[in-house]
Amino acid sequence: MRIGELAERTGTSRRLLRYYEQQGLIGSGRSPNGYRQYDESAVGRVLQVRGLLDAGLPTRVIQQVLPCLDTPRSSIRFSGVTPGTIAVLERERDRMSERIQCLTHNRDAIAGYLDALRAAEHTDASPG
Repeated sequence: MRIGELAERTGTSRRLLRYYEQQGLIGSGRSPNGYRQYDESAVGRVLQVRGLLDAGLPTRVIQQVLPCLDTPRSSIRFSGVTPGTIAVLERERDRMSERIQCLTHNRDAIAGYLDALRAAEHTDASPG
């Protein structure tokens, strides 16, 4: 598929897709006329990248994490891993866990509010 279709299917601008490619987060081939060509798996990869970016991971960390998303751990080759890389990943993991807890708390609060609204609506609608 060409970049326009990938952009449409993922809700990602063409400019961002080119940036992801420049950063090594996605790959493409070239058609004889020079247009970028993406295979079907690029849709899922772009959505993974966007999810990790939304979680707050920088692209340099995403580049290191991406192989873990598709490959059995026994097949992953680790290179250039430093204590700093491990520390960054631990901080990001902990930050994600905190964010998940916050989102879970907020989701539960909204669910409780909706329950109260529905109960009040039901009470108001009852003949009295």
